[in-house]
Amino acid sequence: MLLPPAASPGPDLEPDDAGEGDELYEHHRIVADRGQELLRLDKFLLNRLANASRTKIQDAIRAEAVQVNGRITKPNYRVRPADIITITLPEPPRTGKVVPQEMALDIRYEDADLLIINKPAGMVVHPAYGNWEGTLVNGLAYHLESLPTGRNGEIRPGLVHRIDKDTSGLLVIGKTEWAMTHLSQQFFHHTIERSYRALAWGKFEEDAGTVQGHIGRSLRDRKVQAVYPGGDQGKHAVTHYRVLQRFGPVTLLECRLETGRTHQIRAHMQHIGHPLFSDATYGGDRIRVGPASGAYKAFVEQCFTLMPRQALHARSLGFVHPSTGERLYFEAELPDDFTAVLEKWEAWAATHS
Repeated sequence: MLLPPAASPGPDLEPDDAGEGDELYEHHRIVADRGQELLRLDKFLLNRLANASRTKIQDAIRAEAVQVNGRITKPNYRVRPADIITITLPEPPRTGKVVPQEMALDIRYEDADLLIINKPAGMVVHPAYGNWEGTLVNGLAYHLESLPTGRNGEIRPGLVHRIDKDTSGLLVIGKTEWAMTHLSQQFFHHTIERSYRALAWGKFEEDAGTVQGHIGRSLRDRKVQAVYPGGDQGKHAVTHYRVLQRFGPVTLLECRLETGRTHQIRAHMQHIGHPLFSDATYGGDRIRVGPASGAYKAFVEQCFTLMPRQALHARSLGFVHPSTGERLYFEAELPDDFTAVLEKWEAWAATHS
């Protein structure tokens, strides 16, 4: 029997609330009948899944997107009575079609399997309630519309991870089913190398550190992620940070993600008392260090005006190419608003040290 897929994010989510996450979503859960005869897994799934070719199924199994009874297996595994087969993919199950829209995309690399996009701040990645057009996915649907990325008539440009609307930086896009599945598994197993630049409030006593704490929806505000150190709620999350430059009231950090939870860096930094500069959602859009009056207040407000969004940039991405096995690495320079704010803080620090 075919059971419904696991629940996906509901209508209370804003379009960018799923940012910075690389969780996999269960699209299919199939329980083999009690009278099931022994049958190869790929053949079994070919009989059960509509519009799925044997090649796609075998690619998904090889990329470890298919599990039997909670374990990764091979295409020649023989399905037995009452086996539970699950299929996980990098985006939530959804219905409807994406409208292709022509737009300027900052493409840093492209080949037959994937492309690297440098996303500007302010662009929503994925269509959702309230933002069905003008998103990165709409632009990708136009750019990739001649490619075989459809599923059940739906255009599905290959998102395997996301970053928040007001976070800038690099995204990798899979252009084929195999590339999408292979890349999503690298994210899920935390073998992707990626770093962020973040400007955080406060002075850091140590030059480097690690923040650990489960992350999940806040019980008070569903649009905000909360940190649950005891692990009784949320999902395991680890952020490593390193101080790059100190400006007194604020500090420039390099953050490396060991996991990829929604709003992970933003929530973790707030949890340790260092919310990101100008992050309205997590309390960084007000003066957290220094006097809230006089010339200093005017200076900070100028910085907020220059960068009216969280000071977070997805700086680098490193991963294994799905087809060649080559290790690829990409970097994106800081955008103008981030650079301008850093220059102002650098000048301030030079006269107040």
